[in-house]
Amino acid sequence: MADFSVGIEEEFFIVDPSTRALAPGYMDLFAASENAGSDAIELKEELHTSVVEVGTPVCSDIDEARHEIAGLRGKLDRLARQVDLRIAAVSTHPFSRWEDQGITAGPYQEITERFQDTLRANLICGMHVHVCLDDPDERIAVYNQARYFLPHLLALSCSSPFWQGRDTGLSSHRAELFKRLPRTGIPSTFQSWREYSDFIDDMVRLECVDSGARLWWDLRPSVKYPTLEFRICDLPMTVDETVAIAALIQALVARLADHHRRNWSWRNYPVAFIQENKWRALRYGSSAKMIDWGRKTQAPLSRLLEELIEFVEPEARRLGCMHEVVNCRRIMERGCGADRQRREYLQRGDLKGLVDYIIEQTTLNTI
Repeated sequence: MADFSVGIEEEFFIVDPSTRALAPGYMDLFAASENAGSDAIELKEELHTSVVEVGTPVCSDIDEARHEIAGLRGKLDRLARQVDLRIAAVSTHPFSRWEDQGITAGPYQEITERFQDTLRANLICGMHVHVCLDDPDERIAVYNQARYFLPHLLALSCSSPFWQGRDTGLSSHRAELFKRLPRTGIPSTFQSWREYSDFIDDMVRLECVDSGARLWWDLRPSVKYPTLEFRICDLPMTVDETVAIAALIQALVARLADHHRRNWSWRNYPVAFIQENKWRALRYGSSAKMIDWGRKTQAPLSRLLEELIEFVEPEARRLGCMHEVVNCRRIMERGCGADRQRREYLQRGDLKGLVDYIIEQTTLNTI
């Protein structure tokens, strides 16, 4: 993998088009894909049988990533329609209940036995963005500094205001649900790759986890690939939003790596500082006022996003992703997914109509 190459994983809900409720359709999609010819894609099972994950290969640039995301969504939609199902890009289903969902057989049954209803109720979808950094110690240095920007990324991606038939008042109810599990949320810093590796070894030896993959932090250095994995984001409804946020992440990693190579440092802020902004992000989404901890002032996300775009611009232009980074402004103009879902719910008048809207948005600009 080359430095700053990108991979994107997206999780989708599987929906019954007649009821708009979740459907236990993973195996139906898997069977359809095996006989799909050129539309065959690699599907990954998730905790619930009503959720499916797809992921891009390693992409050398953001244009390749856009092509892959658009193709995966398009193919997945066609597979679903073959078996009278639909896919929905949203981080919580507006009304289906977690108690009604099946748990996938195999390892997920074992982990559910450990975490019980805390995990069963974790009926959520997200987006994970991997950015390659080959040098392990540089990966840790950039990880430490990228933590500060996690709330900004969440605010742009928020798409989970509805849960179990009601408006939660939050923009990312997914983030609230997920934090009930251990080893989640904003992570602490590490001084080196060795310290991080020793931490994982201790966690495995003490039977806290069976591998580093069970660290479900909002950002983690991958133990499987030479990447930083950004896990904080809700699943954006559209291809355009997914690619814009992924481009911003790619450019941010490159900019922080450039600082590290020049021996410039970004301050490593305490978890409590970043957590305050995460709360504001999950509550208010793209309309959030966040704390600028450097200036010790409050500022609207719109202003902080402009500063972030300016900060990453040199590397974004070098990587050829600036045209996608600036599309984050469109998210601010239109509102994050949570804002748009609320507007659509008011217009359509019911949650089934809202699910129809989400399904429509899922396949915009797909191929």
